[in-house]
Amino acid sequence: MMPAGFAELFEIASRRKGGTEALVALLPTPTPTEQLAAMPDDRWLAEMAKRVFQAGFNWQVVENKWPGFEEAFSGFDVHRNAMMNDEDLDRLVSDTRIVRNGAKIRSVRDNAVFCLDLAKEYGSVGRCIADWSPSDHIGLLELLKTRGARLGGLTGMMVLRGPGKDGFMLGGDVLKALIREGVIDKEPTAKAAQKAVQEAFNAWVAESGRPYMQVSRVLAYTVE
Repeated sequence: MMPAGFAELFEIASRRKGGTEALVALLPTPTPTEQLAAMPDDRWLAEMAKRVFQAGFNWQVVENKWPGFEEAFSGFDVHRNAMMNDEDLDRLVSDTRIVRNGAKIRSVRDNAVFCLDLAKEYGSVGRCIADWSPSDHIGLLELLKTRGARLGGLTGMMVLRGPGKDGFMLGGDVLKALIREGVIDKEPTAKAAQKAVQEAFNAWVAESGRPYMQVSRVLAYTVE
């Protein structure tokens, strides 16, 4: 089964959203590469922490407490968080300014080390992420999953989507659409399935000239 072309998908989404103009108004725009590259490493660590703490939890609670998170984690200074010792971690587990989840608190230290490693390899976390081609978005997600802490799946995707890195989201409706189009038959955990997803998006982007995040959104809007 060959997936539908983007023009057909766009038409379906347009009908569901009240016309072309209404659909286009709903599509996100990627952040320019140099703006992403200029985002300081502490902000990338903060983004990682926010998405980790929101995973499987009430997002609004984390948002409401976020000023406390910034204070408790020293503004997410990468070097200071990478140097946290066991006493620091124990103290944070009792800190009412944050969500007191020990494993997620430890992930901040681990991801601070990850950020330092990326900065050593690429110049900065932002430079690494900004320069990574969305035609290999799966590869960037794999980097977050394998070298970061608790950054797999939708958590890693949200770390990238929040600041506006171009790429696709594999949320419920996008997965349903990919299965409907015969790209995959279930959630793409295997390498072959992930490759098939990337190739499908690459083809739709090449056909449409639109960024990956817009193609992803259009795909989601084709689902009833």
